[in-house]
Amino acid sequence: MTAKAKKKDAKKKEPAKPKNWFAGLRRRLFRTLRNAVIIALTIAAILVLIFRVLNPPINIYIASEWIRLGDVKRDWVPIETFPPYVARSVVAAEDANFCLHSGFDFTSIKSALSGKGKLRGASTLSQQVSKNVFLWQGRSWVRKGLEAGFTVLVELIWPKERIVEVYLNVAEFDEGVFGVAAAGRHYFGVEPENITRLQAARLAAILPNPKNRSASRPSSLVRKRTVRILSGEATIAGDGRAKCFQ
Repeated sequence: MTAKAKKKDAKKKEPAKPKNWFAGLRRRLFRTLRNAVIIALTIAAILVLIFRVLNPPINIYIASEWIRLGDVKRDWVPIETFPPYVARSVVAAEDANFCLHSGFDFTSIKSALSGKGKLRGASTLSQQVSKNVFLWQGRSWVRKGLEAGFTVLVELIWPKERIVEVYLNVAEFDEGVFGVAAAGRHYFGVEPENITRLQAARLAAILPNPKNRSASRPSSLVRKRTVRILSGEATIAGDGRAKCFQ
């Protein structure tokens, strides 16, 4: 038998290799998805890192309100400009344990899921900042998942004081009114540094439903919340739960 014939005979004896095109496609899809996730996380981390130093520009919701209303009231003010009780009032109203958690208040979440608490109460200041700065309004699972991811990055990259500062400047306080500085002028005609303790508590009391509540014409509900917030603000000032941002 010639060498050529032997080679041909050996090829015949080799088992045919199955073409598993599905496995190859699955591997390619996995690599594509993995790379997309890595790119998305990198972009998100870069954005959070940038906004640790630079003030976030107009967000999706403010832009939509600007288009709808024709204008919005908004003025960025450093946290040092406000009297200390302004930040404490907002934290006491929205997330009293802000200094004790790392972005997620699992005690409140557990209470909300068991029906013993309000779901809104389980949303921390860090989660609200993540939603307001980087995402859109809504209750979809996709947005909630993205919110959780941004919350982790915000807590890792921003100091607690920065989170409160951003919240004070992006939270909505009336239709087309964003931030405590604009809200103080809108409701009381005062500059940020002149907001009184009562006014700060009133502003915090209209959250999280500012379009249906008024700080200057408080309902009985707002008045009751104001009293609780005044007490809560004094409590977190005394027990150390305000140390992380003041």
